[in-house]
Parts: sequence; structure tokens; C-alpha cells
Amino acid sequence: MGDSLSAGYGIDQSKDWVTLLKKRLKSDGYSYNVVNASISGETSRGGLSRLPGELKHKPHVVIIELGANDGLRGLSLDSLRENLKQMIQLSRKAGARVLLIGMRMPPNYGPQYTEGFYKIYTDLAKQFHTGLVPFLLDGVATQRNLMQADNMHPIAQAQPILLENVWPDLSALLSK
Repeated sequence: MGDSLSAGYGIDQSKDWVTLLKKRLKSDGYSYNVVNASISGETSRGGLSRLPGELKHKPHVVIIELGANDGLRGLSLDSLRENLKQMIQLSRKAGARVLLIGMRMPPNYGPQYTEGFYKIYTDLAKQFHTGLVPFLLDGVATQRNLMQADNMHPIAQAQPILLENVWPDLSALLSK
């Protein structure tokens, strides 16, 4: 469940990090089917509304990469927290393990908002004992040459880095 960062916005879909994940799982001997339920522009509220339909796939692991659009729109931190919390709870109720992928907001949103935003992910991961990738764009966001012209979306060459940011925490939730 994600937004444009997981939907492969602006790049060839065969090169996004989720497609690379599918290939890695297969090459490493895992038999998981990866369903990419990411939509560009998605907010946590939209993800929450779509999640029950996606749980029909009976996932072993639900990866939640949402919140960036909430933050960029300056939406309520309380709403973001509640939406992510409900997504975790629904996923768990369906029998899935959860990997929460954190985001960070640019400093121009002010320290109170940016720190509160980031803290949501760490707090929820602790509260619900989920896996946590602290920041999907770690090693990418500050590298202008790895970002598209909008300076918000990574280029195809950055996608392996995103996968490597996710892999350690995700692989801990998988079983062969």
C-alpha cells in the first residue's frame, strides 16, 4: 500500500523498487506473490479506505508506505496517525505482519510539524511491534542526481537503493 514512491511515478514500471523486490524474492527462493497496491497521489485516508479490498489477497506481509502526500498537503498529524494505526490493525486482524515505511518532511514545514510527522512512524512501530524502515528515501533524497526534475520522485537508477533501504526490515518478516 503506497503512493507515487512505490507506484514508480515517472519511471519505467519495470524498474521501480517494488518490481525489483519481486525479482529479488524470486531469485532468493521466496515464493511470495507481490501485489503493488500503490497509487500516485494516495494519502493515508485513501489507503485506509482501499485496504479492506486488498486484504482479499490474504497477504503474509503488508507494506505500508503512505503519509508523504498527507504531509505535503499539511494534513493533520492526528489523522495520519489514526489512519496508519487502523491500517496496521486491519492488516494484523487479517493475519498479516506489517512493515511500516517512514517518511520525512522538508524542513520548511517547521520543526514541530516535521518532527511530529516522523515520530508517528517510530511511535506506531513501537506500539504495534511492526517492522520499520525509518526513511524510504535515505541516501537518495539529498542526492539531486538521483531525483527527477520535480525533486520529489527518485529516478530509475535510485530504485535499487530504495529496495536496499527496505530489504533488511522486510526480510526479517519473511519465511521461506
